Amino acid sequence: MVALLLTKTFLLPVRGRFAVSALSYPARCKSSGQPLTQEVSEELSDEAIFSHEHVELRRSLNKIIENDINPHVDEWENAKIFPAHQVFKKLGDAGFLGVNRPPEYGGLGLDYSYNVAVAEELGNIKCGAIPMAIGVQTDMATPALARFGSDLVKKEFLAPSISGDKVACLGVSEVGAGSDVSSIKTTAKKSGGDYIINGGKMWTTNGLQADWMCLLANTSDGPPHRNKSLICLPMDLPGIEKAKIDKIGMWSSDTAQIFLEDVRVPQSYLIGDEGMGFTYQMLQFQEERLWGAAASIVPLDTVIKETADYTKQRKIFGQPLLNNQAVHFKLAELQTEVECLRSLIYRATGMYIQGKDVTKLASMAKLKGGRLAREVTDCCLQYWGGMGYTSDVMVSRAHRDFRLLSIGGGADEVMMSIIAKYMGTLPKLKPQ
Repeated sequence: MVALLLTKTFLLPVRGRFAVSALSYPARCKSSGQPLTQEVSEELSDEAIFSHEHVELRRSLNKIIENDINPHVDEWENAKIFPAHQVFKKLGDAGFLGVNRPPEYGGLGLDYSYNVAVAEELGNIKCGAIPMAIGVQTDMATPALARFGSDLVKKEFLAPSISGDKVACLGVSEVGAGSDVSSIKTTAKKSGGDYIINGGKMWTTNGLQADWMCLLANTSDGPPHRNKSLICLPMDLPGIEKAKIDKIGMWSSDTAQIFLEDVRVPQSYLIGDEGMGFTYQMLQFQEERLWGAAASIVPLDTVIKETADYTKQRKIFGQPLLNNQAVHFKLAELQTEVECLRSLIYRATGMYIQGKDVTKLASMAKLKGGRLAREVTDCCLQYWGGMGYTSDVMVSRAHRDFRLLSIGGGADEVMMSIIAKYMGTLPKLKPQ
């Protein structure tokens, strides 16, 4: 039985989730920060992949955002860490960490379009770091586990990740292997019934607070695309050391370098089949990249709207800055670009829930999202003038946070290589 019953008036729960009337509180859905009016609700419901149920899901999530997250964002940003277990437990209790996961492990059993709705709504959090950390839990560290994992690892790692009792991280990138996943050096060698893991991971979101890692490691000496496996790695084992990484943005998300020396983990913690880790990770990237692009939509809308509001009030040479054609034309162009990105994401999502390979479209969405995040935040910051160069306004936080979108989860250049490969235009390089 699906764990969520959505009706026209109420979002009614099984196990006490979403016990809230759809009419009992205002919700932010559009990036404008306005209450979700009937007009906006109808606009969202008109989207091909969205229904009234998606809108109600976002209403419920928004209540948590406004009551339990946004009031603390500035404090957590200044501390450069947020209480992941506290926040994830709140979200897990409400069902938001397993929207499209199997009900038998605590998920809601809905299709991926609901993940996209959640990703968009998380954009109403007043920073990029916390949505990113949540996305690692829901759409980066757990898709392969949910799809290919044994019942044992699903019960031990997936179920508590869905409930918010455990925080997950993803261990793919290394010091010498970021976007080039096939070049990772971390090894997991068999010893009795265990793997002995040696190596390290870099840029690990949630790394300091995580209870377990979805680890990609070399389990044989075979070809680089067939010698890797995904393993559930508890993060409290002997031989694991962590070091905090300071970043120019995404301040409240803890990011760590992980050192692994003779870490012993049961072979039963393997996800799926040995040697299939590279393939599983490539499939996992589809959800990661779609999620990342979707999570950027609301912040980009917000940056444009707040810039329009500011330039309407800010006077220069006796008239509002917004009256300058260069300003209002540019904002119109940027808003058009955001709508194009939104449509691309929705098209890719619609195809994905039909079971189609959306690697090309997900890569396009990731590429466009990263490029557009840079353009929107840079152009808008310019219109804020000196205020834009302070830490007191939203646009400066967005500028430093969303620069990561063109780097993390596969750099822009890697996205273009993937797109070119699907177009049949990528040159075949001779082995060196």
